[in-house]
Amino acid sequence: MAGRRHDIKIDNSSFERVGQFRYLRTTLINQNCIQEEIKSGLQSDNVCCHSVQNVLCCCLLYKNLKIKIYRTVILPIVLCGCETWSLTLREELRLRVYENRVLRGIFVAKGDEVTGEWRKLHNEELNDLYCSPNILRLITSSRIRWAGHVARMEERRSVYRVLVMETRGKETTWET
Repeated sequence: MAGRRHDIKIDNSSFERVGQFRYLRTTLINQNCIQEEIKSGLQSDNVCCHSVQNVLCCCLLYKNLKIKIYRTVILPIVLCGCETWSLTLREELRLRVYENRVLRGIFVAKGDEVTGEWRKLHNEELNDLYCSPNILRLITSSRIRWAGHVARMEERRSVYRVLVMETRGKETTWET
């Protein structure tokens, strides 16, 4: 039926179906599209990176300290709410490109042995130098940790019930 609202009912509670829902910094959208969410996170992170740019590019600091700054100050801004993300290959590539750009700023250029000229580091070289898990592994780890947290919840909790619900077409049934 055109124009009919499909509210979600759990026991005696009814929840209005909405197109998007904002929780903390994360906006959940009903169409499994997180492009704007990632774009927003990367823009916020660009501001953060710019504020610590002088520190990350400083040749007087140890690379290990720069990596700690990246992992503790910069990454949490990008990964805020990543537990709810369903990434496509396009978003994965965008996140990897972003991470490689930041890592190139940390590890700087390298002298080529053959020509003697300075060149940017290749992605494989960055992966070898950055021994920590890449951004995609961190997202996967966060999602698994969150799923485990929800799976250990009591059966009466709404979040747990959403995890174990059965759907048939447009109809949703709840196990009680």
